[in-house]
Amino acid sequence: MNVTEKNSSINLDETDKKLLMLLQQNAKMTTKQLAHHLNLSTTPVFERIKRLERNGVIEKYVAIINKEKVGKELVAFCNVSLKQHAHDVIREFESEIAKLPEVIECHHIAGMFDYTLKIITKNMDTYHHFVYNKLASVNNIGNVQSSFVMREIKSGTELHLE
Repeated sequence: MNVTEKNSSINLDETDKKLLMLLQQNAKMTTKQLAHHLNLSTTPVFERIKRLERNGVIEKYVAIINKEKVGKELVAFCNVSLKQHAHDVIREFESEIAKLPEVIECHHIAGMFDYTLKIITKNMDTYHHFVYNKLASVNNIGNVQSSFVMREIKSGTELHLE
């Protein structure tokens, strides 16, 4: 899929939007349960889901894990500036960052920094180890500034569909 295809939007009707909202709330709902909520029979619901998957609207289904229950209690946002901005240097940086399992999100941003990373680790010691032994080994990093989450107010995965 090329960038144009990936970024092109799909026309969704109201039923598609309702279906997507239901799946975002609980992707384990059966086709029968979804059909009940949408006042449709199961076959059109099944066909809509398959079309949404085929068109890339639904990318994947995931389980959302409680961080604290699995011992991952520190969330940090790490702003990174690069020393150089040549195309190949940027690609190398992005490739190396994508390999780090502690980095759960990486965004190329505009402003004072080039990237914002969302990092989840067990605690401050493991974050320190991550920064000094993993992040510091990535070439071309000029500046790093970390902010730590004291309390999560809102976190979600649902994309609101108007």
